Amino acid sequence: MSYAELTHAELAALRESLEQEYARHCAKELALNMARGKPAAAQLELSLPLLDTVDASSDLFAEDGTDCRNYGVMDGIPEAKRLMASIMDHDPRNVCVFGNSSLNIMYDLVSHGFLHGYLGEKPWRELKDVSWLCPVPGYDRHFAITELFGIKMIPVRMNENGPDMDEIEALVRENDAIKGIWCVPQYSNPGGVTYSNDTVARLASMPCAATDFRIFWDNAYCVHHLYDTRQAHVADIAEACEKAGNPNRYFKFASTSKVTFPGAGIAAVAASEENIAQIKKRVSIQTVGYDKINQLRHVRFLKDAQGISEHMKKHAEIIRPKFELVARMLEEGLSDTGCASWSNPDGGYFVSFDGLPNTAKRTVALAKGAGVTMTGAGATWPYKEDPEDSNIRIAPTLPPLEELEQAMEVFVCCVKLAAIESLLA
Repeated sequence: MSYAELTHAELAALRESLEQEYARHCAKELALNMARGKPAAAQLELSLPLLDTVDASSDLFAEDGTDCRNYGVMDGIPEAKRLMASIMDHDPRNVCVFGNSSLNIMYDLVSHGFLHGYLGEKPWRELKDVSWLCPVPGYDRHFAITELFGIKMIPVRMNENGPDMDEIEALVRENDAIKGIWCVPQYSNPGGVTYSNDTVARLASMPCAATDFRIFWDNAYCVHHLYDTRQAHVADIAEACEKAGNPNRYFKFASTSKVTFPGAGIAAVAASEENIAQIKKRVSIQTVGYDKINQLRHVRFLKDAQGISEHMKKHAEIIRPKFELVARMLEEGLSDTGCASWSNPDGGYFVSFDGLPNTAKRTVALAKGAGVTMTGAGATWPYKEDPEDSNIRIAPTLPPLEELEQAMEVFVCCVKLAAIESLLA
């Protein structure tokens, strides 16, 4: 029976029972962590053979003759450009391969717009107001970048097809201070949404008051499918922008952070020919070259798109049972309470959970008190301010399955207790 249908006395009795259960969890002195979307140790072990693809006896020359031990080649060796282009569905000639972090590339490109401007446009630092569209719930590290630069962040609600395009089109049509939008188009963080073809087409073609408006297209999970038979596909933003006559509107990003080693992968940006030319010019000043030996390692280990696909199937075998465990325990523990809803993604790294209004912070605090660390409540909104205090990002990949089960037992108990406290209040 839904909690909303219970009498005050029934709620009070249930609270007492849950407080006893919570005390038992606290007595276990657990130390479990579901705060970030990190690969598990078993996933990292899948890529250990990568370290053996290059050694002292190896040929350390790229296919074009580049000595990967030396300076130079700011945009990546040809075979690495081709590998990352296969992930992003892009022309390798307009791909740049850099270090291990796509987030770092995004930061640099926001910084470039702020300090220098894109393709002859006025730098944003010279403008009175600069704003950015932030689909919510969304990725906290995206929001941290724009917040650092003092850019006003405008939340836009996500739905089953992506961000609310009616709202976005109305905003960008009139407001030339809006310079960009954060997008995770496939298995979004944290909701697991894949943008529809219509959403992609509208983003590419919508009239924008700002001529330097940019779509930051973060392909963080484009190869992270949980099920072979339910692999979501997202339309190519580059093709859509070119077709709409806005070829410079987008930047695509991807990395191998959750494919091989998060701290030692490779990352890339793909864009129009004009945008890539500007990026190369900046990078030639910024660095004398990225780690080409690591690029060589990745090409020799992953080989091509098919190699990546086969490798990611091994990842899915490890994490799919964890997502299924989370779904089962949420369903069994909360489906009849009427106080929660959650996503059931076909890929990516997160489950988006919504409790009753004004319960997320309390739920996370209760979980912390019982030894389970969650992502902070509010993290999925700009400025960490969830107006309803309801959304929590669940990150099930890092803990072993048995620890995840313990953590979810605690979480379900905390959700119920926070909901009843709210209803009684």
